[in-house]
Amino acid sequence: MPALAGEDVIAGEATAAAHGGPQPVRRTKASTPTGLPTRRLAATVERLREEALEAQSAADGRALVELAKGILVGQLGCGPAEASSQLAKLAEQSGITLLALAVDVINQAARDRVSEVAQEFLSTAVAVPGSDAAPAVRLRAAESRVLAAGDTQAVAAALLDNALAPLGAHGVAIWVTEADSSLALAGQAGFTAEEADRWRYVPPEVATCARLALTHRELSIVTSLSRASLPTIGRRRHPDGGRVVIPAGTGGRIHGVLEIAWPEPLPTLPTPVIRQLEALAELCAHTLDEQNPRRTPDTPGAANHAALAELTDLASHLDDTVLVLAPLLDTDGHLADFRIHHVNNSFIDPAGRPRSMVTGRHFLEIYPAAGEDGGLFDKLERTYATGEACQALRTTLTTFVGEVPLTTVADVRISRHGSALLLIWKIEDEKARLANLLQHAQRLGRVGGFEQNMLTGEISWNDQLYALFGLPITATPIPLEDLTAHAHTHDVNSIGRFLRTLLHTRRESSVEFRLQRPDGVTRHIRMVAEPVLDDQGRLHSVRGACQDVSSQHWTEVALAATRDQLADTEAESADRSRLALQLQHAIMPPAPASLEAPGIRIAVRYRPAESESLVGGDWYDSAVLPNGKVLLSVGDVAGHGIQAATDMVVLRNALRGLAVTGADPAQLLAWLNRVAFHLTGHLTATAVCALFDPTTRTLRWARAGHLPPVLVRGAHAESMPLLPGLLLGALPDVTFAEEEVQLAAGDILLMYTDGLVERRDVAVTDSLSQLLTVASRSVDTLEKRLDSVLTYSASDTDDDTCLIGIEVR
Repeated sequence: MPALAGEDVIAGEATAAAHGGPQPVRRTKASTPTGLPTRRLAATVERLREEALEAQSAADGRALVELAKGILVGQLGCGPAEASSQLAKLAEQSGITLLALAVDVINQAARDRVSEVAQEFLSTAVAVPGSDAAPAVRLRAAESRVLAAGDTQAVAAALLDNALAPLGAHGVAIWVTEADSSLALAGQAGFTAEEADRWRYVPPEVATCARLALTHRELSIVTSLSRASLPTIGRRRHPDGGRVVIPAGTGGRIHGVLEIAWPEPLPTLPTPVIRQLEALAELCAHTLDEQNPRRTPDTPGAANHAALAELTDLASHLDDTVLVLAPLLDTDGHLADFRIHHVNNSFIDPAGRPRSMVTGRHFLEIYPAAGEDGGLFDKLERTYATGEACQALRTTLTTFVGEVPLTTVADVRISRHGSALLLIWKIEDEKARLANLLQHAQRLGRVGGFEQNMLTGEISWNDQLYALFGLPITATPIPLEDLTAHAHTHDVNSIGRFLRTLLHTRRESSVEFRLQRPDGVTRHIRMVAEPVLDDQGRLHSVRGACQDVSSQHWTEVALAATRDQLADTEAESADRSRLALQLQHAIMPPAPASLEAPGIRIAVRYRPAESESLVGGDWYDSAVLPNGKVLLSVGDVAGHGIQAATDMVVLRNALRGLAVTGADPAQLLAWLNRVAFHLTGHLTATAVCALFDPTTRTLRWARAGHLPPVLVRGAHAESMPLLPGLLLGALPDVTFAEEEVQLAAGDILLMYTDGLVERRDVAVTDSLSQLLTVASRSVDTLEKRLDSVLTYSASDTDDDTCLIGIEVR
């Protein structure tokens, strides 16, 4: 059976490998040299790449071993052969590889950042998934390759292959900061050429992952690109990947940014891993500083002196205060202070010191208060580190004369030129500040000023007055005498009186008129002016101000209309409230007389709402029916006002008419529910309906969403059961429960509406408990009992209240 082309190639290679030599390979027509499969070519490229990496790793290892031999030669005072033998013997005795021992010897001798990171890994025993090499070996190998790299592209590849790929990273980008704060891609590994070309330049102020490192000036972690919504190189292939960005700088200056990419969201990185990444960024910074020919060196030299000379010449041609600052680094290469290299002839010191006392001194020595958090020195340090120009308006400059602080406000600008800074400040002049303040006040208040010389006719307007009159600044100002030509005809007389008072009586005057502007817009203007007299009392000039009060005018008009509308609405509301109250009182007087019925005595108390606008729909009724039974009912219609009072009348009369049929309370409420649902405007209400039989002293009752009655027997009061029953008008057909209670002579039944027990801050159960306590008190008459219950009720909602007392005889 003939084999496929791909199978044929694989089989031939396997046979050759098994016999240790070349073997004939069967090929089909598709596997001829002109149709070589892509898979075989890719496999060959990958094999060659792995071989190159292995060769590079072997070379790096040999370089580290040779370096360790050199250290032993220096420490032991022996020759190279003996040092090699000693190194091999120590490796065998310690049970580690020769390369690991060589790296350990280098770390012991170097005592640098890499050795510190390696020691941190050893002390915390942090494991790196997918990596067989120790962190110290990987870091030293990466350092060796980076130092041997010919360009930044090779540096990126060395960092990824030797140190970052074992940590799970798939890409590295090295960005260089330019003088204008833009970012240029200097080298990358793990990204496609197309991506690198697209991201070769990032303009200033564009927010990217790398920009985070410049903004915060420290290592920043983006756990997920999709959540951070930050653009960056390689995001299209791994939209949820994580990034670590680290500023790469030396001597207090940030030369670039090291950006490391992971294909998946980043978990929390251990501290030793973060220290390793920072060490790689520091190594990257040194290579950037050495390989970038455009960068001015941080150490003193001819280039620095030339740059300082250029800045000194530039400062001499500027009118504001200019300081040329040169960086001062500490022993670790970090920025410690600035030396004031030069100040120009326009230099103004807030403490009044001359130029000679400032030039050549340390900045923090002359201005110590600038070193506070967020102060001027922080701005200098940031500009020096990132190269981003800084402009800070109204910056506080504090100097000391003896121990007395002097505070000055100035507008500050800072820029970096090479390794030097140009600091420019303009101290705020008090007169200029007040003039500027006045100008802004006039603009915000829409006020314009003018002055007219009555002898020469010369007129001066400020810019705001031109804007108020709708005229360009180049237009001729309008004389006071011609003001009426630009005003509404109804305001001509008012302007005439204003001018007579001002020009003839020579007293201060004001007028409000409608200005007709050239653009057709009408504005309401208030003008205030005063005469200026010479030493002989003659009129010399007139000065004044105009204010646009159009907004105020239309606000007053709107307020007047609103007041009229509110007055009409209040009158209408009062009429409706009085009508509802009259309707309610006609049916239920506040203090009705006691009612005598067969076997019982009935007393009623009604407490209306405190506000007439809250007149509600509370109602009660009692009637002797044709069958001899007594109808007792109480209810509450939802809402307030005349509509609630009208609905109350409908339900009360409907229940009285239905009761004539002799039906039980549950059936009466079912019929009343249909009336509420179908024959009204969808009102809702609660009610209790009861029928008392005088012959048997029995009470049958039912409830529709209402609180149950209270039965007082002797010195004990209790609430009757909470029978099932939905409020009236909610559903078309509702079934109500019913209960029969045997009463005895002397029993008192209390029926009430919710206004008796409702409180805003107390539960209804607590209010009911208080009601039972008050109702059980011993009193002489039924009326006094009802008065006591009303007096000591727990209600505070200002709602109307209805209370019925039924005493069995």
